[in-house]
Amino acid sequence: MTTESFRRTPAELGLPDAPVEARPADPAVHHVRAKLDREIRALLAHEPGTRSGVDPEDLHQMRVALRRMRSVLKLSGELVGDGAEPVRAELGWLGQSLGEVRDYDVLIGHLREVIAGFEVRDQAAGRRLVSKFVTERASAKRRLTRALSSARYSTLLREVSLLTRDGAAAAAATGKPHDLIAGLAKPHRKLTKAVRALPADPPDDDLHALRIHGKKLRYAAELAQTSAKKKQTAKIKQLLKATKDFQTVLGEHQDAVIAAERIRTVLESADGPMGFVAGRIAERELSRRAEVRAVWRKSWKAVDSAAKALHA
Repeated sequence: MTTESFRRTPAELGLPDAPVEARPADPAVHHVRAKLDREIRALLAHEPGTRSGVDPEDLHQMRVALRRMRSVLKLSGELVGDGAEPVRAELGWLGQSLGEVRDYDVLIGHLREVIAGFEVRDQAAGRRLVSKFVTERASAKRRLTRALSSARYSTLLREVSLLTRDGAAAAAATGKPHDLIAGLAKPHRKLTKAVRALPADPPDDDLHALRIHGKKLRYAAELAQTSAKKKQTAKIKQLLKATKDFQTVLGEHQDAVIAAERIRTVLESADGPMGFVAGRIAERELSRRAEVRAVWRKSWKAVDSAAKALHA
């Protein structure tokens, strides 16, 4: 079967021809539905490219759409009914498969750039080093393809599409209004608490967890943006910029940590030339890690200021 034979349309999932739209004055549930509708369409649009593997950006964007849906359901899932949490868990299952391949894409792309800057005499050993990760990526890609071809995945798509339907009854059942702008205070508090709990030299895993907190705040701000009043729009945009920058900085740290760890796994079995190149790369990644550690708190302060300005 070709990749095209797996192409799914929004109509097959019962979605309307046009994306769901929400105006600033609409109830929060409409904004949640509209966000889920946009992201499930984005996921479907990038699925064929993810299957083919021609452009790694398709897999990246499919994963981003999935993460945004998970974030929306975590923050405001009660507005669309009791099915939100089971769907969020299933999105997590799919995210693991997408994430495994994406991590290899980032690693391989980065290593190729680094090795291209080495002396010509070291590049052959560098390419052999990269080929090991290319082989591992192929195995991860096969697992992802099986997941995308499974009945479990098809069921997940249908369940997400159901959550985009009319959720007015579910919203009324909560018995309380839901303000998406005010709701940003919760992920901001969690991020603030996580930052304050860190020691001067945080463990790598703690900084990775911090990045996840920042990403949740960013996705919550994206959702809230569609409900923002005119006077709030500029402040929301500033928060989005700050959280994106924060995510980028800590993403660099995590990429360096992963690269160094993966290179260490190769060192034990590497021959002389490959071991030499691997050592150079590991040293480079540890330096990149150190550079990020020296500046990440500055990007955090920008996020904190933007979030406080929004609620001032």
